[in-house]
Amino acid sequence: MVTGNLLIVIFLLSLAALFFMILKLKVDPFISLIAVAFAAALALGFPLADIPGVVAGGFGNTLVGVGILIGLGVIFGNFLGASGAIEKIAGAVLKLFGVKRSAAGLSLTGVAVSIPVFFDAAFVILSGLVRSLSRRTGISIVTFVTALGIGLIVSHSMIAPTPGPMVVAENTGSDLGLFIVYGLICAIPAALVGGFLYGSFIGKRIPGTVVEEELVQEEAVAYKKEISTRLSFFMLALPIVLILLNTITQIWLEEGSTLSSILGFIGDKNVALFISVLVAIIVLKPYINVSYKNLYDEAIESAGMIILVTGAGGAFGAVINQSGIGDHLIETMQGWSIPVLVLAFIFAQILRASLGSATVALVTTSSIMGPMAAELGASPILLGLAICAGAIGLSLPNDSGFWVVNKFGGLTIPQTIQAWSLGGFIAGLTALTMVYILSLFSGILPGL
Repeated sequence: MVTGNLLIVIFLLSLAALFFMILKLKVDPFISLIAVAFAAALALGFPLADIPGVVAGGFGNTLVGVGILIGLGVIFGNFLGASGAIEKIAGAVLKLFGVKRSAAGLSLTGVAVSIPVFFDAAFVILSGLVRSLSRRTGISIVTFVTALGIGLIVSHSMIAPTPGPMVVAENTGSDLGLFIVYGLICAIPAALVGGFLYGSFIGKRIPGTVVEEELVQEEAVAYKKEISTRLSFFMLALPIVLILLNTITQIWLEEGSTLSSILGFIGDKNVALFISVLVAIIVLKPYINVSYKNLYDEAIESAGMIILVTGAGGAFGAVINQSGIGDHLIETMQGWSIPVLVLAFIFAQILRASLGSATVALVTTSSIMGPMAAELGASPILLGLAICAGAIGLSLPNDSGFWVVNKFGGLTIPQTIQAWSLGGFIAGLTALTMVYILSLFSGILPGL
């Protein structure tokens, strides 16, 4: 197996080869990801007999988490769109925030939704709202994809009880209540700067996409009858509320009790979305003017490629993860002489980019630096929040979330990098800035 700095070189060359195949040679992303995963494994010195298992295992393990979710999410989104529910919700958002600030409203919605709901599930559920808002406002869909995606990932990375931040709070010995409060203080500006402001900036500079052209066709959709705003919000909130039941179960109910088991089952993201699809099939029927067969066929066709690409991204990520690059980066960075909060941020940021998982970056960084908080002379809460800030951005093609945003957002690869990867990086820097602002009040604010 390859060791040392050569690990980093091979990782960077793998990314370059991936971009070359997709952008220059126009090879399908699924084929490109699988090809690069095999090539990287060979270059990294994996035993030949192990390579197929590593690639297939990474593919399968990724789809264990999001495979069913993607399929059900596409079907659920199709029903919401065909019934006019998404249009109603978009109208309500516009009425509340106005056209100019509609992306800000969507970004804040993402922050709130992603506290109880995992990123992938939330983005799939809300992706239809992105397209509807773009069509209604004439604002680039890139702006709304950035606003939603960054709002979701900021919350996913910084605010407990999302698993990553929960582990960070535990590993740093932080008071959980204060960690949540200060996490919110850092997350909201980060979402607005990286999601809304940067999203508005980049949206004006990226040309129209295929999705935007398709949106024009949606104007001609005729609904059987007009759906109410209340029912529209109920349907959108249903899977989110059901998933929230799982969070409530873990926090407040006794483990192993009958009620805990029932709510935990209903609140599983796959079960919650399946229940929501069944409710949509029944409740939305009076409003849908197209055949259910067409809705199913369209959803299955769309979900198939998304599932393949997402799984392939997981396969590439698995090869990189098992190469030992994370351990090498840890050893290298521990010798750097830079401020502790910046080191924590950089540490998590590099692991986020190289390993393709915000949660893994959070767990790994906090498990190493968390116990050293007192020794390093840092506030446990501030150190933990700096780690969380580092896990927000630089999502690359080895991250399955990159492909979820790419496919459900309807963006090209370069657009995804500009909107999602760089937007997350800017949001992370903003969150780190907020951590330093909080540090100015050490000794004044509780817990700092």
